[in-house]
Amino acid sequence: MSRKQLGMREVGDAYDDGSATILHVDMDAFFVAVEVRDRPELRGELVIVGGAGGRGVVSSASYEARALGVHAAMPMARALQLAPGATVISGHMHKYREASHAVMAIFREFTPLVEPLSIDEAFLDVSGSVRLFGSPSEIARRIRREVHARTGLTCSVGVASTKFVAKLASGKCKPDGLLVIPESETIPFLHSLPVGALWGVGETTETKLRGRGIHTVFELAHTPPAALERIVGKSMGAHLANLAWGRDSRPVEVTRREKSVSHEQTFEDDVTSHAALQREVRAQADAVAARLRRAGLAAATVAVKLRWSNFATVSRQARLERPSDTGLTLYRAAAQLVDELHAEGRPVRLIGVRAADLVEAGQATSLLLWDEQHDDEWSAAERVADAAVAKFGKAAIRPASLLGRGERRDGGTGLSERPNRPST
Repeated sequence: MSRKQLGMREVGDAYDDGSATILHVDMDAFFVAVEVRDRPELRGELVIVGGAGGRGVVSSASYEARALGVHAAMPMARALQLAPGATVISGHMHKYREASHAVMAIFREFTPLVEPLSIDEAFLDVSGSVRLFGSPSEIARRIRREVHARTGLTCSVGVASTKFVAKLASGKCKPDGLLVIPESETIPFLHSLPVGALWGVGETTETKLRGRGIHTVFELAHTPPAALERIVGKSMGAHLANLAWGRDSRPVEVTRREKSVSHEQTFEDDVTSHAALQREVRAQADAVAARLRRAGLAAATVAVKLRWSNFATVSRQARLERPSDTGLTLYRAAAQLVDELHAEGRPVRLIGVRAADLVEAGQATSLLLWDEQHDDEWSAAERVADAAVAKFGKAAIRPASLLGRGERRDGGTGLSERPNRPST
Protein backbone atom coordinates (compact mmCIF):
# COMPACT_ATOMS: atom_id res chain seq x y z
CA MET A 1 0.00 0.00 0.00
CA SER A 2 1.09 3.54 -0.68
CA ARG A 3 1.07 6.27 1.93
CA LYS A 4 -1.99 7.83 0.36
CA GLN A 5 -3.82 4.50 0.39
CA LEU A 6 -3.15 4.28 4.12
CA GLY A 7 -4.22 7.84 4.70
CA MET A 8 -0.78 8.91 5.89
CA ARG A 9 -0.73 12.70 5.88
CA GLU A 10 2.54 14.50 5.44
CA VAL A 11 3.61 18.14 5.60
CA GLY A 12 1.46 20.27 3.34
CA ASP A 13 -1.68 18.14 3.55
CA ALA A 14 -4.75 20.09 4.60
CA TYR A 15 -6.62 17.11 6.05
CA ASP A 16 -6.47 16.44 9.78
CA ASP A 17 -8.32 14.41 12.37
CA GLY A 18 -9.08 16.01 15.72
CA SER A 19 -8.76 12.66 17.50
CA ALA A 20 -5.03 12.43 16.68
CA THR A 21 -3.89 14.48 19.65
CA ILE A 22 -0.78 12.53 20.69
CA LEU A 23 2.51 13.67 19.17
CA HIS A 24 5.79 11.79 19.27
CA VAL A 25 8.65 14.16 18.49
CA ASP A 26 11.99 12.53 17.72
CA MET A 27 15.14 14.51 16.94
CA ASP A 28 16.96 13.38 13.79
CA ALA A 29 20.37 11.75 14.41
CA PHE A 30 20.57 13.98 17.46
CA PHE A 31 24.20 13.69 18.58
CA VAL A 32 25.49 13.89 15.01
CA ALA A 33 23.13 16.75 14.19
CA VAL A 34 24.46 18.82 17.09
CA GLU A 35 28.05 18.19 15.99
CA VAL A 36 27.31 19.01 12.35
CA ARG A 37 25.48 22.18 13.37
CA ASP A 38 28.67 23.34 15.04
CA ARG A 39 30.87 22.03 12.22
CA PRO A 40 28.90 22.79 9.03
CA GLU A 41 31.74 21.55 6.83
CA LEU A 42 30.65 18.02 7.82
CA ARG A 43 27.13 18.43 6.45
CA GLY A 44 26.34 15.64 3.98
CA GLU A 45 29.41 13.65 5.04
CA LEU A 46 29.89 10.32 6.78
CA VAL A 47 29.87 11.23 10.47
CA ILE A 48 29.83 8.90 13.48
CA VAL A 49 29.64 9.84 17.15
CA GLY A 50 30.96 7.24 19.56
CA GLY A 51 34.01 5.70 21.17
CA ALA A 52 37.05 5.82 18.91
CA GLY A 53 39.02 3.15 20.77
CA GLY A 54 39.39 -0.46 19.78
CA ARG A 55 36.27 -1.41 21.78
CA GLY A 56 34.34 1.76 21.03
CA VAL A 57 30.71 1.58 19.94
CA VAL A 58 28.53 3.85 17.81
CA SER A 59 26.24 6.24 19.68
CA SER A 60 24.84 8.02 16.62
CA ALA A 61 25.49 8.10 12.88
CA SER A 62 24.62 10.51 10.10
CA TYR A 63 21.99 9.34 7.64
CA GLU A 64 24.73 9.07 5.02
CA ALA A 65 26.51 6.56 7.26
CA ARG A 66 23.25 4.79 8.11
CA ALA A 67 22.65 4.23 4.41
CA LEU A 68 25.81 2.09 4.47
CA GLY A 69 24.54 -0.02 7.37
CA VAL A 70 26.01 1.84 10.35
CA HIS A 71 23.73 1.95 13.39
CA ALA A 72 23.81 2.71 17.10
CA ALA A 73 25.44 0.14 19.41
CA MET A 74 27.50 -1.25 16.51
CA PRO A 75 31.21 -1.81 17.28
CA MET A 76 33.16 1.14 15.92
CA ALA A 77 35.58 -1.16 14.12
CA ARG A 78 32.70 -2.66 12.14
CA ALA A 79 31.21 0.78 11.47
CA LEU A 80 34.47 1.97 9.92
CA GLN A 81 34.57 -1.11 7.73
CA LEU A 82 31.14 -0.18 6.38
CA ALA A 83 31.87 3.55 6.17
CA PRO A 84 35.62 3.93 5.56
CA GLY A 85 36.83 7.49 5.84
CA ALA A 86 33.99 8.52 8.16
CA THR A 87 34.69 11.33 10.60
CA VAL A 88 34.52 9.91 14.13
CA ILE A 89 33.69 12.31 16.97
CA SER A 90 33.97 11.16 20.57
CA GLY A 91 30.97 13.27 21.57
CA HIS A 92 30.20 16.20 23.88
CA MET A 93 27.41 15.30 26.27
CA HIS A 94 27.18 18.81 27.71
CA LYS A 95 26.23 20.14 24.26
CA TYR A 96 23.60 17.45 23.80
CA ARG A 97 22.06 18.19 27.18
CA GLU A 98 21.96 21.91 26.39
CA ALA A 99 20.27 21.26 23.05
CA SER A 100 17.82 18.85 24.70
CA HIS A 101 16.82 21.43 27.30
CA ALA A 102 16.17 23.97 24.54
CA VAL A 103 14.05 21.54 22.55
CA MET A 104 11.99 20.37 25.54
CA ALA A 105 11.33 24.02 26.46
CA ILE A 106 9.88 24.58 22.98
CA PHE A 107 7.58 21.58 23.41
CA ARG A 108 6.27 23.01 26.69
CA GLU A 109 5.37 26.28 24.98
CA PHE A 110 2.68 24.36 23.10
CA THR A 111 1.45 22.06 25.89
CA PRO A 112 2.29 21.38 29.53
CA LEU A 113 1.68 17.66 28.88
CA VAL A 114 5.19 16.63 27.80
CA GLU A 115 6.66 13.23 28.62
CA PRO A 116 10.39 13.03 27.78
CA LEU A 117 11.43 9.51 26.83
CA SER A 118 15.12 10.25 26.48
CA ILE A 119 17.42 13.15 25.73
CA ASP A 120 16.10 13.42 22.16
CA GLU A 121 12.44 12.35 22.09
CA ALA A 122 9.16 13.01 23.88
CA PHE A 123 5.43 12.41 23.78
CA LEU A 124 3.11 15.43 23.79
CA ASP A 125 -0.63 15.54 24.46
CA VAL A 126 -2.03 18.55 22.57
CA SER A 127 -5.74 17.88 23.17
CA GLY A 128 -6.00 21.03 25.27
CA SER A 129 -3.99 23.20 22.87
CA VAL A 130 -5.96 23.06 19.65
CA ARG A 131 -8.06 26.16 20.36
CA LEU A 132 -4.94 28.22 20.92
CA PHE A 133 -2.55 26.79 18.33
CA GLY A 134 -4.70 25.02 15.76
CA SER A 135 -5.11 21.39 14.75
CA PRO A 136 -2.66 18.70 15.93
CA SER A 137 -0.90 18.65 12.56
CA GLU A 138 -0.60 22.45 12.62
CA ILE A 139 0.90 22.26 16.12
CA ALA A 140 3.35 19.64 14.84
CA ARG A 141 4.35 21.89 11.95
CA ARG A 142 4.85 24.85 14.28
CA ILE A 143 6.98 22.77 16.64
CA ARG A 144 9.19 21.62 13.78
CA ARG A 145 9.62 25.20 12.55
CA GLU A 146 10.44 26.52 16.02
CA VAL A 147 12.93 23.75 16.77
CA HIS A 148 14.79 24.38 13.53
CA ALA A 149 14.71 28.17 13.84
CA ARG A 150 15.97 28.24 17.43
CA THR A 151 18.36 25.30 17.54
CA GLY A 152 19.35 24.63 13.94
CA LEU A 153 18.23 21.02 14.36
CA THR A 154 15.49 19.01 12.66
CA CYS A 155 12.95 16.63 14.14
CA SER A 156 10.37 14.16 12.89
CA VAL A 157 6.85 14.13 14.32
CA GLY A 158 4.30 11.35 14.39
CA VAL A 159 0.70 12.37 15.13
CA ALA A 160 -1.86 9.77 16.17
CA SER A 161 -4.55 8.91 18.70
CA THR A 162 -2.25 6.68 20.81
CA LYS A 163 1.36 6.81 21.98
CA PHE A 164 2.32 3.56 20.28
CA VAL A 165 1.07 4.59 16.85
CA ALA A 166 2.51 8.11 17.18
CA LYS A 167 5.94 6.63 17.82
CA LEU A 168 5.62 4.31 14.83
CA ALA A 169 4.57 7.26 12.67
CA SER A 170 7.58 9.39 13.62
CA GLY A 171 9.87 6.52 12.71
CA LYS A 172 8.16 6.13 9.33
CA CYS A 173 8.68 9.76 8.31
CA LYS A 174 12.34 10.16 9.29
CA PRO A 175 14.31 12.22 8.72
CA ASP A 176 12.78 15.70 8.96
CA GLY A 177 9.18 14.62 8.36
CA LEU A 178 5.64 14.77 9.66
CA LEU A 179 3.14 11.91 9.49
CA VAL A 180 -0.44 11.98 10.76
CA ILE A 181 -2.36 8.74 11.35
CA PRO A 182 -6.02 9.64 12.01
CA GLU A 183 -7.81 7.32 14.41
CA SER A 184 -10.01 5.99 11.60
CA GLU A 185 -6.92 4.85 9.70
CA THR A 186 -4.99 3.34 12.60
CA ILE A 187 -5.91 -0.27 11.83
CA PRO A 188 -5.02 -0.14 8.09
CA PHE A 189 -1.72 1.52 9.02
CA LEU A 190 -0.83 -1.09 11.63
CA HIS A 191 -1.91 -4.08 9.59
CA SER A 192 0.41 -3.13 6.74
CA LEU A 193 3.49 -3.35 8.97
CA PRO A 194 5.83 -6.31 9.59
CA VAL A 195 5.24 -8.05 12.90
CA GLY A 196 8.62 -6.84 14.15
CA ALA A 197 7.23 -3.30 14.31
CA LEU A 198 5.18 -4.15 17.40
CA TRP A 199 6.62 -3.01 20.71
CA GLY A 200 7.94 -6.03 22.59
CA VAL A 201 8.71 -8.12 19.50
CA GLY A 202 12.45 -8.65 19.62
CA GLU A 203 14.54 -10.92 17.43
CA THR A 204 13.68 -14.08 19.36
CA THR A 205 9.93 -13.41 19.45
CA GLU A 206 9.90 -12.42 15.79
CA THR A 207 11.63 -15.68 14.87
CA LYS A 208 9.00 -17.65 16.80
CA LEU A 209 6.15 -15.80 15.11
CA ARG A 210 7.61 -16.11 11.63
CA GLY A 211 8.18 -19.80 12.27
CA ARG A 212 4.41 -20.11 12.69
CA GLY A 213 3.70 -18.16 9.52
CA ILE A 214 2.98 -14.83 11.21
CA HIS A 215 4.91 -12.21 9.22
CA THR A 216 2.71 -9.11 9.43
CA VAL A 217 0.69 -7.31 12.08
CA PHE A 218 -2.42 -8.21 10.07
CA GLU A 219 -1.63 -11.91 10.38
CA LEU A 220 -0.96 -11.57 14.11
CA ALA A 221 -4.18 -9.64 14.66
CA HIS A 222 -6.14 -12.48 13.07
CA THR A 223 -4.37 -15.29 14.94
CA PRO A 224 -6.68 -16.97 17.51
CA PRO A 225 -5.73 -15.88 21.05
CA ALA A 226 -5.15 -19.46 22.20
CA ALA A 227 -2.74 -20.10 19.34
CA LEU A 228 -0.89 -16.84 20.00
CA GLU A 229 -0.57 -17.71 23.69
CA ARG A 230 1.03 -21.05 22.80
CA ILE A 231 3.66 -19.22 20.77
CA VAL A 232 4.61 -16.31 23.03
CA GLY A 233 2.81 -16.92 26.33
CA LYS A 234 -0.42 -15.57 27.79
CA SER A 235 0.77 -12.13 28.89
CA MET A 236 2.76 -11.34 25.76
CA GLY A 237 0.01 -12.72 23.54
CA ALA A 238 -2.56 -10.37 25.07
CA HIS A 239 -0.13 -7.45 24.84
CA LEU A 240 0.61 -8.02 21.15
CA ALA A 241 -3.06 -8.55 20.29
CA ASN A 242 -3.95 -5.21 21.88
CA LEU A 243 -1.26 -3.38 19.93
CA ALA A 244 -2.20 -5.11 16.68
CA TRP A 245 -5.72 -3.70 17.03
CA GLY A 246 -4.52 -0.23 18.02
CA ARG A 247 -5.46 -0.54 21.69
CA ASP A 248 -3.11 1.57 23.81
CA SER A 249 -4.69 3.52 26.67
CA ARG A 250 -1.47 4.89 28.17
CA PRO A 251 -1.70 8.64 28.86
CA VAL A 252 1.12 11.13 28.45
CA GLU A 253 2.76 11.25 31.88
CA VAL A 254 4.29 14.59 32.81
CA THR A 255 6.02 13.13 35.87
CA ARG A 256 7.83 10.07 34.67
CA ARG A 257 9.71 7.88 37.12
CA GLU A 258 12.81 6.13 35.87
CA LYS A 259 12.18 2.42 35.39
CA SER A 260 15.80 1.45 35.95
CA VAL A 261 19.27 2.86 36.45
CA SER A 262 22.25 1.12 34.90
CA HIS A 263 25.95 1.40 34.32
CA GLU A 264 28.10 -0.74 32.04
CA GLN A 265 31.65 -0.91 30.74
CA THR A 266 33.08 -2.25 27.49
CA PHE A 267 36.70 -3.25 28.07
CA GLU A 268 39.54 -2.30 25.73
CA ASP A 269 40.77 -5.90 26.10
CA ASP A 270 38.78 -8.93 27.18
CA VAL A 271 38.88 -9.48 30.94
CA THR A 272 39.33 -13.05 32.17
CA SER A 273 40.05 -12.44 35.86
CA HIS A 274 37.05 -13.03 38.10
CA ALA A 275 38.50 -10.71 40.74
CA ALA A 276 38.90 -7.92 38.20
CA LEU A 277 35.28 -8.29 37.17
CA GLN A 278 34.18 -8.11 40.78
CA ARG A 279 36.14 -4.87 41.25
CA GLU A 280 34.44 -3.40 38.19
CA VAL A 281 31.05 -4.48 39.53
CA ARG A 282 31.85 -2.76 42.82
CA ALA A 283 32.58 0.50 41.01
CA GLN A 284 29.43 0.20 38.89
CA ALA A 285 27.25 -0.59 41.91
CA ASP A 286 28.56 2.57 43.60
CA ALA A 287 27.86 4.65 40.49
CA VAL A 288 24.31 3.27 40.18
CA ALA A 289 23.64 3.81 43.88
CA ALA A 290 24.84 7.41 43.70
CA ARG A 291 22.43 8.07 40.84
CA LEU A 292 19.61 6.49 42.83
CA ARG A 293 20.33 8.73 45.79
CA ARG A 294 20.39 11.83 43.62
CA ALA A 295 16.97 10.88 42.26
CA GLY A 296 15.56 9.97 45.68
CA LEU A 297 14.95 6.38 44.60
CA ALA A 298 15.76 2.90 45.87
CA ALA A 299 15.98 -0.37 43.94
CA ALA A 300 14.25 -3.63 44.78
CA THR A 301 16.00 -5.64 42.04
CA VAL A 302 19.63 -5.86 40.92
CA ALA A 303 20.65 -7.29 37.54
CA VAL A 304 24.01 -8.09 35.96
CA LYS A 305 24.81 -8.33 32.24
CA LEU A 306 27.89 -10.00 30.76
CA ARG A 307 28.89 -10.05 27.11
CA TRP A 308 31.42 -12.67 26.13
CA SER A 309 34.18 -12.18 23.56
CA ASN A 310 31.95 -13.79 20.88
CA PHE A 311 29.28 -11.08 21.54
CA ALA A 312 26.85 -13.55 23.13
CA THR A 313 25.16 -11.83 26.08
CA VAL A 314 23.79 -13.27 29.31
CA SER A 315 22.00 -11.59 32.20
CA ARG A 316 20.62 -12.51 35.57
CA GLN A 317 18.75 -10.64 38.27
CA ALA A 318 17.98 -10.98 41.97
CA ARG A 319 15.44 -9.36 44.26
CA LEU A 320 16.70 -7.59 47.36
CA GLU A 321 15.22 -8.23 50.80
CA ARG A 322 14.24 -4.57 50.86
CA PRO A 323 14.75 -1.69 48.38
CA SER A 324 18.11 -0.01 48.77
CA ASP A 325 20.10 2.96 47.46
CA THR A 326 23.36 1.75 48.99
CA GLY A 327 26.28 0.76 46.79
CA LEU A 328 27.45 -1.97 49.15
CA THR A 329 24.03 -3.65 49.16
CA LEU A 330 23.73 -3.48 45.38
CA TYR A 331 27.28 -4.79 45.01
CA ARG A 332 26.72 -7.82 47.23
CA ALA A 333 23.72 -8.88 45.17
CA ALA A 334 25.50 -8.20 41.87
CA ALA A 335 28.67 -9.98 42.99
CA GLN A 336 26.71 -13.13 43.73
CA LEU A 337 25.19 -13.00 40.25
CA VAL A 338 28.65 -12.63 38.70
CA ASP A 339 29.77 -15.68 40.71
CA GLU A 340 26.94 -17.64 39.12
CA LEU A 341 27.58 -16.42 35.57
CA HIS A 342 31.35 -16.21 35.21
CA ALA A 343 34.03 -18.86 35.43
CA GLU A 344 37.67 -17.86 35.92
CA GLY A 345 39.43 -17.56 32.59
CA ARG A 346 36.38 -16.98 30.40
CA PRO A 347 36.90 -13.74 28.44
CA VAL A 348 34.38 -10.95 29.05
CA ARG A 349 33.97 -8.06 26.65
CA LEU A 350 31.35 -6.05 28.57
CA ILE A 351 29.86 -6.06 32.05
CA GLY A 352 27.00 -4.01 33.46
CA VAL A 353 24.96 -3.52 36.62
CA ARG A 354 21.31 -2.44 36.58
CA ALA A 355 19.00 -1.39 39.41
CA ALA A 356 15.29 -1.94 38.69
CA ASP A 357 11.85 -2.02 40.33
CA LEU A 358 12.49 1.47 41.65
CA VAL A 359 10.50 3.06 44.47
CA GLU A 360 10.68 6.33 46.34
CA ALA A 361 13.51 6.00 48.85
CA GLY A 362 11.16 6.70 51.75
CA GLN A 363 8.99 3.72 50.81
CA ALA A 364 11.75 1.20 51.50
CA THR A 365 10.61 -0.93 54.45
CA SER A 366 12.65 -3.12 56.77
CA LEU A 367 12.46 -6.87 56.85
CA LEU A 368 15.50 -7.64 58.99
CA LEU A 369 16.30 -5.32 61.87
CA TRP A 370 20.05 -5.87 61.78
CA ASP A 371 20.27 -5.46 58.01
CA GLU A 372 18.15 -2.31 58.19
CA GLN A 373 20.40 -0.79 60.83
CA HIS A 374 23.56 -1.64 58.96
CA ASP A 375 22.16 -0.56 55.59
CA ASP A 376 21.07 2.77 57.04
CA GLU A 377 24.50 3.26 58.62
CA TRP A 378 26.27 2.46 55.38
CA SER A 379 23.83 4.62 53.41
CA ALA A 380 24.68 7.53 55.71
CA ALA A 381 28.38 6.90 55.07
CA GLU A 382 27.84 6.86 51.32
CA ARG A 383 25.91 10.13 51.51
CA VAL A 384 28.91 11.66 53.27
CA ALA A 385 30.99 10.29 50.41
CA ASP A 386 28.57 11.89 47.91
CA ALA A 387 29.19 15.26 49.54
CA ALA A 388 32.95 14.75 49.47
CA VAL A 389 32.89 13.75 45.81
CA ALA A 390 30.74 16.76 44.93
CA LYS A 391 33.24 19.06 46.63
CA PHE A 392 36.60 17.46 45.88
CA GLY A 393 36.03 15.18 42.88
CA LYS A 394 35.57 11.46 42.26
CA ALA A 395 38.93 10.48 43.77
CA ALA A 396 38.15 12.04 47.15
CA ILE A 397 36.67 8.92 48.70
CA ARG A 398 35.93 5.37 47.61
CA PRO A 399 35.67 1.79 48.89
CA ALA A 400 38.99 0.26 49.93
CA SER A 401 38.41 -2.62 47.52
CA LEU A 402 38.79 -0.22 44.59
CA LEU A 403 42.13 1.25 45.61
CA GLY A 404 43.89 -1.29 43.43
CA ARG A 405 42.11 -0.19 40.24
CA GLY A 406 44.80 2.38 39.50
CA GLU A 407 42.45 5.30 40.04
CA ARG A 408 43.49 6.53 43.48
CA ARG A 409 45.04 9.96 43.76
CA ASP A 410 47.13 11.24 46.66
CA GLY A 411 44.87 12.11 49.54
CA GLY A 412 42.12 9.66 48.54
CA THR A 413 40.44 7.87 51.42
CA GLY A 414 39.05 4.32 51.19
CA LEU A 415 35.86 3.26 52.93
CA SER A 416 36.45 -0.09 54.60
CA GLU A 417 33.72 -2.69 54.23
CA ARG A 418 32.48 -4.82 57.10
CA PRO A 419 30.03 -7.71 56.78
CA ASN A 420 26.33 -7.31 57.42
CA ARG A 421 26.57 -9.33 60.62
CA PRO A 422 29.41 -9.71 63.10
CA SER A 423 31.41 -12.89 62.77
CA THR A 424 30.80 -15.56 65.37
